[in-house]
Amino acid sequence: MRIVGCDCRTLLIMDDPVAEQIAALKDEDWAIREEAAVLLGRLKDPRAVSPLVSILRDPDRSVREAAVGALTSIGQPSVSILGSCLTAHDSSVQESASTVLASIADESVQGPLLEALHSPNWIVRMHAAKALGRIQDPGSVSSLIPLLQDKVKAVREEAASTLAAIGDSAVPALLESLTHQDWLVRLHAVEALGKTTSSSAVAPLLSTAFNDADSAVREDAVRALGNIGNPQAVEFLLTAMRKEPGLRTLAVEALGRIGDRRAVPALIDVVKGIDLPATTRAVTGCGDQWTEEIVTQAAAVRALGAIGDESAIPTLAAALQSTYTRTEAAEALSRFGAKSVPWLLPILAGSQDENVRYHVKETLTSVGWRGGRTP
Repeated sequence: MRIVGCDCRTLLIMDDPVAEQIAALKDEDWAIREEAAVLLGRLKDPRAVSPLVSILRDPDRSVREAAVGALTSIGQPSVSILGSCLTAHDSSVQESASTVLASIADESVQGPLLEALHSPNWIVRMHAAKALGRIQDPGSVSSLIPLLQDKVKAVREEAASTLAAIGDSAVPALLESLTHQDWLVRLHAVEALGKTTSSSAVAPLLSTAFNDADSAVREDAVRALGNIGNPQAVEFLLTAMRKEPGLRTLAVEALGRIGDRRAVPALIDVVKGIDLPATTRAVTGCGDQWTEEIVTQAAAVRALGAIGDESAIPTLAAALQSTYTRTEAAEALSRFGAKSVPWLLPILAGSQDENVRYHVKETLTSVGWRGGRTP
């Protein structure tokens, strides 16, 4: 086909879809600019990086967002120029660059990202921390630790997650932060230690769980111990379950996550209502009929299901009779498969409670029981 009246440059652009869309980024119509950015993201040609970076200053938000998406899609070829954008005069450009780098950063921009942790813009600090989590260089630990006391929660949480991603190299600094005077620093250090799953954090977390001055920090220490899953914590958690009312439910949940069979007898006692705490508070918003101990019993049922010790089956079958633990008991029993059937059939045959019978039937179905046959 012969085209009349086109110069050579026009012909080249028409033969090159990338060049065509790059040219469209300068169109007066924002919708055309947006569409061009989206198409360049699909084409993933490195030639589009600089033109796309230039429209991070576009007056239209949808165009800027399309550019962010396109640069993210292009990936590694975008990294270097975006690193230099972290110090741009335009705050929105800094935000956009940090947003993309949070998904595609590599070691080549570690220096600019470390500098960006000091940005007055909290969005830039947050994304810079996340980007460093991709790189996972131990050298960034000392720069990330101060962010545990950032005034913005999202920044603190991202810093904690990044320190956890760095892993063992971050543990010494996080352990030191457990004695920080600011409870928020201790709180996020505890959370990060739980995510590292480091066995060296178990003893310090146990000390924090029993001794920290702040209840939120103590509670998160118990959660962290459950996340780490080290059996070393079992005996201490059993003690907390019995002697620390504020930690009782959390200790039960942590024991379920650890999965050590030593916890089974104590958890069975909780479900049966044996050795109850002297006092138990009503659960906020649920009236007097719901108490913390009822919540703990349901947690103990779930924990027994997670541990999977067959000695718990009779107790779990009995827990079907209670409105408070019925749903959890049915779910827990389904984890035992056909081994739970001999305990469920007598309940199905003898119970007059349609609610109980419904849960029993559902559990029998989930373990493969069909009309008297098991798999």
